[in-house]
Amino acid sequence: MRRSAAVRWAWTGWALWFVVAAPGAVRAQESPPASATAEEEPRTVLDTIVVTAQKREEDPKDVPISLTALDAEKLELLAGAGADVKFLSGRVPSLVLESSFGRAFPRFYIRGLGNTDFDLNASQPVSMIVDEIVLENPVVKGMPLWDLERTEVLRGPQGTLFGRNTPAGIVKFESKRPSQTKEGYVRASFGTYDNLDFKAALGGALSPTVSARASVLYQSQSDWVDNRHSGERNALGGHQTYAYRLQFLFEPNDGFSALLNLHGWEVDGTARIFRANILRPGSNDLVSGYRQDTVFHDGRNEQEISARGAALKLEWDFGGVTLTSVTGYETLDMFSRGDIDGGFGCGFCELPNGPGFVPFAAESADGLPDLDQITQEIRLASRGGERFDWLFGFYWFDESLQADTFSYDSLAPGNPRNGYAFQTQDATSWALFGSFDFRPSDRWTLKAGLRYTTDEKEFSAERPQPVFQPPLARPITVETDADLVTWDLSAIYEATATTNLYGRVGTGFRAPSIQGRILFCGDFEGGVNFETNCVSVADEEEMFSTEIGVKSELLDRRLRLNLATYAYRVDGQQIVAVGGQTNTARLLNADRTNGYGLELDLDYAPSSNWLVTLGASYNHTEIDDPSLLIATCFSCTITDPIVGGLARIDGNPLPHAPEWIFNGIVDYRRPAGRGLFTASLDWAYHSEKSFFLYESKEFNGDSFELGFRLGYVFAGARYEVALFGRNVTDEEIVQNGIDFNNLTGMTNEPRIVGLELVYRF
Repeated sequence: MRRSAAVRWAWTGWALWFVVAAPGAVRAQESPPASATAEEEPRTVLDTIVVTAQKREEDPKDVPISLTALDAEKLELLAGAGADVKFLSGRVPSLVLESSFGRAFPRFYIRGLGNTDFDLNASQPVSMIVDEIVLENPVVKGMPLWDLERTEVLRGPQGTLFGRNTPAGIVKFESKRPSQTKEGYVRASFGTYDNLDFKAALGGALSPTVSARASVLYQSQSDWVDNRHSGERNALGGHQTYAYRLQFLFEPNDGFSALLNLHGWEVDGTARIFRANILRPGSNDLVSGYRQDTVFHDGRNEQEISARGAALKLEWDFGGVTLTSVTGYETLDMFSRGDIDGGFGCGFCELPNGPGFVPFAAESADGLPDLDQITQEIRLASRGGERFDWLFGFYWFDESLQADTFSYDSLAPGNPRNGYAFQTQDATSWALFGSFDFRPSDRWTLKAGLRYTTDEKEFSAERPQPVFQPPLARPITVETDADLVTWDLSAIYEATATTNLYGRVGTGFRAPSIQGRILFCGDFEGGVNFETNCVSVADEEEMFSTEIGVKSELLDRRLRLNLATYAYRVDGQQIVAVGGQTNTARLLNADRTNGYGLELDLDYAPSSNWLVTLGASYNHTEIDDPSLLIATCFSCTITDPIVGGLARIDGNPLPHAPEWIFNGIVDYRRPAGRGLFTASLDWAYHSEKSFFLYESKEFNGDSFELGFRLGYVFAGARYEVALFGRNVTDEEIVQNGIDFNNLTGMTNEPRIVGLELVYRF
């Protein structure tokens, strides 16, 4: 059974007391005041942070957006033990991630807004940007992330500077750039289940005008889950991940630079592990006797991903203005197969089945044999005007893909394929955008932004090997076309030399989406529209958001405190009715969704030895559409009103939208001998969230995970050794579910404890 929240917080309190009670640590700068004498102790101040949330380098205090920036050291701490991008879930206010594809296809949610759609062409209202390149496809968003300078999470609509599919916000990653200074590192850890995490980077000058940086990553873990049905020990749970990044920076003079980024990554291992009937009927507790290291599968499980990409950034400095060009290319192929019912056999077929009742076998796979994305952005920006600053730009996006869906017969020898369908989609979009800053006085800064976007999609779906319906006489084709204007207005008031107040109103939109998983389209509801064959289309969604906040650096720059409160309305929000007894996925537009909440970020350095980072958020979401009815689960306990066998979801919160998130890092450092002793404790908690649009007693859950790191940095800071732990209380957390067959759930990773070695040069 999962531990209660009280027990989890008791663990946190005990561990926090253990770390804090130790005698006096941190990553704070130590700089003497201007009047200090040689005998005075340097004062402790927080590190200076620089962000590019508005496509120019700025102090976060001067950016009228609720944002959290994580530096390289925090990222290395939180991403230990070979974690993928989902390590960020709950680690900053208002951010949650989940996936039903294992180490691929992360789904982002900010302020409760996201997309539960598992289709391989699904769009999301949270954009992921790596080195200024928008990663649109959800599988491409599974790119390994390492050797980073920082991560920025921007909350709220970012429709002016970043465009379509950003109404909830964006998550930006900035890699460490090459420089003329020779430096690098090797970071390797080994832990439970043969968990291996190896990262290395080397950079420096190739000539007086050319710098380079090479970064590599290798992560692996042995299979640790036994398949009791097949009798195979250590059958699932393992993976191998490879990645590289090569960067070349050409700076022939002060007025021009060219940065070339070549990268690639591969994944080979276990896809998501589905577990049949792990929830106790009538509650969200795990069933008695549940073991995380055991499954009962009669289907196969495998995942392979191979991706390559390149980015070229050109920048010209003409004195008062800067011209920037960013060109990106990404290509990927992927295949992921799993035992979707999470068990064995077929109860409806009167065959042995389990664990619990498994009505019918479900084994399927999804693939992207071909995906190509090209992006181009050109922008012209002023540089540090006294009263005015401006930025204008053009953006182009082009993506083409083929997505395959396969079905397999788990009850036949060899699990042969018994169904195949595929879809193709070509998406193009272009935009013109601009922003303008005006400083009417020393204390006030006014900002305005405007963007015009066009978006077009051409979609086609075919079903060569049907499961339920006959083959299609012709492909199903759909086209969408949208043109939209987004804008934002904001004001910043410098209340004191250390405190800024801001207000912002803005809009965002998500382009029309097409859903086409036609392979499993069946005549379960007494009739299927043979013109669409379960292909559905959602019109564009539009958001209007208001936000006010305060950003401050207090206590002589030892305390950084940011607070924000917001409210939004989404008209025509795109939602997906996933699963249910009909086992289909259907795109819908809700009439309206309302949300409001607050967010807090705090960094505090009480002394040169300590750094405390805390985050918290409250996010309330509510669907406002009295006419919206959704198919429900096969065997769970629905708590919504039922109308004609369907659930009325008016008033429900959005799926994967917990109201509360709490996170923190306590870091302690103290000289020991000729080196430095380090200790850190981190945690992430979110309150209960529902997995689906309807509400049930089973398909929901909260989450709490705790991590630690104890290390010693030797003299000269070249060598470091550390003991670490992730999910150290070994929480068993149900993170998601599948509702069309039985009470199938997906759980988190087990406890990992290991040793890390670091060499810097």
